[in-house]
Amino acid sequence: MLLAELEIWHSRPIAPTRRISLGRLVLPVDPVPGFGGVLLGAVLAAHAPDVDEDLMVDIQRLLSEIERGDRVPQPRLRHRFQVDRHGLSHSTHRMVRDGDEVRFDLASNGSPLQQVLGAIYAIERLDLPIRRQMAPLLRRALTWRGPIGPAFITYMAGTRTSDVSALADPRAWALDVLGFPGGTVKVSKREVMARYRESLRLAHPDHGGDAMKASKAIIDITEARRVLLDSI
Repeated sequence: MLLAELEIWHSRPIAPTRRISLGRLVLPVDPVPGFGGVLLGAVLAAHAPDVDEDLMVDIQRLLSEIERGDRVPQPRLRHRFQVDRHGLSHSTHRMVRDGDEVRFDLASNGSPLQQVLGAIYAIERLDLPIRRQMAPLLRRALTWRGPIGPAFITYMAGTRTSDVSALADPRAWALDVLGFPGGTVKVSKREVMARYRESLRLAHPDHGGDAMKASKAIIDITEARRVLLDSI
């Protein structure tokens, strides 16, 4: 199942000019960061380490200008951002769900700088309030050094769980994890804590919980408690 997609059009390596354009965008970001924000962060995290360090100041400046809604002067970082894609090659990046697993397919045909610029320009397509929430997360992605997988998802989402449902609708996920009946809308702190304690008891191997799954279950139960208490 496709969760998010970013298509970046860019100059070919032998082209005399350097240009960037955007193609198909599937970037759900509500609630932030959503699948779209995680994918944009993954593109930045995967490619930023290979960008000339001298250009990072300008990359941060570009991100700040887009965050504020400023008009971005062109060309920027040796590349011109445009609508026309004639003569350009393209790279397609996807975040995909395969059963209970999430994988990132980062197909990069251009330079690392082109991928970074494309991901940053993609947030310009979002409403300004969303941009202002997304920009700090993308700055965090620029500092990530590690594999693009479950740990990266938790890093971007600011949670301890990598469960994809927690990204789509954190509150609905939390209600389900703590065993509230379907259709539950409003819960009290007392109800949350009671469900939390009962869920922990049932998840523990000493009370019949699956020992192989207990660690993840306890992490999810604890995170679900946090999500619900924060929403009260």
